[in-house]
Amino acid sequence: MTDAMACPVNHSFDPLGDAYVADPYPILSGVREEAAAFYAPAIDMWVITRFDDIQSALMDPGTFSAAVGQRPVFPLAEEARAILKAGFHAYPVMSDCDPPRHTRIRRHNQKAFSARRIATLEPKVWAKATELVDAIEPGVVDLVSALTYPLPAYMIFTFIGFPDEDMDMLKSWCGNRIAFSWGRPTLDEQRDIASNMVNYWQYCEEFVAKRLAEPVDDFTSDLIRIHRADPESLSIPDITNVAYGLSFAGHETTTSFTGNAVRRLLVNRGQWDDLCADRSLIPKAVEEILRYDSSIPAWRRITTRAVTVGGVEIPANAKILLLLGAANRDAKHFEAPETFDVHREDSRKHLSFGQGIHYCIGAPLARMEARIALDLLAQRAPGMRLVEDQDFDFPANVSFRGPRKLLVDWPQ
Repeated sequence: MTDAMACPVNHSFDPLGDAYVADPYPILSGVREEAAAFYAPAIDMWVITRFDDIQSALMDPGTFSAAVGQRPVFPLAEEARAILKAGFHAYPVMSDCDPPRHTRIRRHNQKAFSARRIATLEPKVWAKATELVDAIEPGVVDLVSALTYPLPAYMIFTFIGFPDEDMDMLKSWCGNRIAFSWGRPTLDEQRDIASNMVNYWQYCEEFVAKRLAEPVDDFTSDLIRIHRADPESLSIPDITNVAYGLSFAGHETTTSFTGNAVRRLLVNRGQWDDLCADRSLIPKAVEEILRYDSSIPAWRRITTRAVTVGGVEIPANAKILLLLGAANRDAKHFEAPETFDVHREDSRKHLSFGQGIHYCIGAPLARMEARIALDLLAQRAPGMRLVEDQDFDFPANVSFRGPRKLLVDWPQ
């Protein structure tokens, strides 16, 4: 016998609906208060809403498998599958695989993604951010295209080792990639994205082959050296897969993260003024942005067995949506959780980078890039203001959130 409730259903919850895409947080807070877990027919997923339960799920990969993390939410059209089958050979690595494979791949990535290599990037981040800000002219500016997109894209491509002259081409192949795995793309969109994924994959294969022939001082070459020392532990296809996956994940989320940061700070003008007056607040502000308006407000898992969450029975092989954005505003863990406060002392407890074995390996780089961008903006443009009455456009998908444009009045 069990006291668990069987199959509570929320027919209204739809993270691809217009109201949720425009502002998910009232909906996230509402469902968190209503139930610890429920089934959402609109996305055919079970949804978990509260901090403690989500943290427990993240710490239990044996029950909550990562295998669905990057699979398309909805079945792909046959045409798109045929395009991928002809030339796209990626397979699960780190974010969407489980031990023991995950353990092996992550161990090698952590060696290459070392504190030393991250530290060597900081002056490069400063230099690139300064170059981008120097190019901004007074007037109305889209800060996404001017700064928050090109900075993390350039840095992750540089980190991997991709040549500067290839970056515009690579960025063009990333277009609308979020919709493919996390949204509901049209048939035409599926065909276009699938073709770009094939082009990107083949580029990564050729790039890794070049590094195998002639390693240099970059992340990919570090992985090549690990492969040469122990080919069985890290294969060339593994390295290609890592380069492909990291080059997307390493800039899209940081672009959204930094865009969310600037928007929230300028909306809360007094806190932006505080930060400009005392830039030592920036690390706290970075954590509060991650808590209050994460660029990844939800992530996916799949159950390996039946499990009870918050008194609710969830079956085996159930697709799961973990509402990180709801957890980060759980009043059980954060005082006045709906208030944005860059002075908050405990904001770093957020779950935005995950926890456990899948904790985001790029978290230090993302924090560094956001910190530097905010520091530079506070120095150069303390009088910057959001353009009034602009409509913020967010991509419709279940996992990622950030404005596609962010119009500001850049001062003289």
